[in-house]
Amino acid sequence: MTIIHIITGLSDGGAEAVLYRLLTADRSGARHAVVSLGDTGKYGPMLQAAGVTVHALGMPKGRLTLRGLARLYRLLRRERPDVVQTWMYHANLVGGVVARLVGCRRVVWGIHHTTLVPGTTGRSTRIVDWLCARLSYWMPKAIIACANGARQVHVASGYDARKFEVVPNGYDISVFSPDAGSRTRVRREIGIPAEASVIGLVGRWDPQKDHANLIRATAILRAKHPGLHLVLVGNECDENNAALGRLLQSSGGPDKIHLLGRRADVPAVMNALDLHILSSYSEAFPNVVAEAMGCGTPCVVTDVGDAGLIVGDIGWVVPPKNSTALAEAIADALDELQDAPRWCARQYAARQRIVSEFSLDGMVSRYRQVWDAA
Repeated sequence: MTIIHIITGLSDGGAEAVLYRLLTADRSGARHAVVSLGDTGKYGPMLQAAGVTVHALGMPKGRLTLRGLARLYRLLRRERPDVVQTWMYHANLVGGVVARLVGCRRVVWGIHHTTLVPGTTGRSTRIVDWLCARLSYWMPKAIIACANGARQVHVASGYDARKFEVVPNGYDISVFSPDAGSRTRVRREIGIPAEASVIGLVGRWDPQKDHANLIRATAILRAKHPGLHLVLVGNECDENNAALGRLLQSSGGPDKIHLLGRRADVPAVMNALDLHILSSYSEAFPNVVAEAMGCGTPCVVTDVGDAGLIVGDIGWVVPPKNSTALAEAIADALDELQDAPRWCARQYAARQRIVSEFSLDGMVSRYRQVWDAA
């Protein structure tokens, strides 16, 4: 079987990471190739190093070009794939239309988002989503959603409910695993004492990640936990981000707040944290929550997308956009952190939940089932 994957871009994002894990873990003998509507980004070279052919059409973000569309048409016509798997709204629309034009009827869409928020989500993305809802009744053979919440939201907005298959993201538990050495190394590198309490958020600077929510919650916590350290990791979470700097100053200053920017050693960072925080007001299936738990790092999450499903009864779930509730949940977790036996039991349970419920092999198997049936 030949599967061509069409994705909006290959930058450092959740869907891109899932695509990389899926293709590098598939041992079925299928031939995979990836087409990026934009550039090769972070994951293009990584996929190529793993033996996956990558084509970058070079279209500007949010824009289509005749040259790019022509290249996509010629590529699909030449390769004649058995299945075209698309990833995210623009690729679902563009890839689906071009695939059908060249005669490929086995088109599978991929949805990796839940709620599109006006004022935060671009107008073009919301228009494309509206078009996809109308085209979903005839264009794709199936639609893979990474979360139950994503399926529910899209069916309510007009997508064909009969087409959906929910395939939770899967994780390589040999990569995301407890590592005391990494914990020590990262803490030493960024100047955090071994005995300090550390919370953190791994996620790019984006309105929907709601860093402000976490920073306000941290300010509330300072009265009871003056020694608490906060670590922020992700694109633009660094000293060059003026908006982030202003936010920190308005919340009491950057004392004991560490801005690490983009890191290649996310599993090591997860191990350095005592508690990972998801403060978003919109998500589908937040990878960072499962990645943290795989490392044995418990999580406090906002009740968005499938975040609550991921943590189950192992973590803390609070309403989004409520810094007081977020601070209270973090305080509860920090209190438990002082009880070593209870905390060790929670760490073990967090990892075991990912091992049993969100394995990489399980995700690969479910994708293959959908492709075979398309």
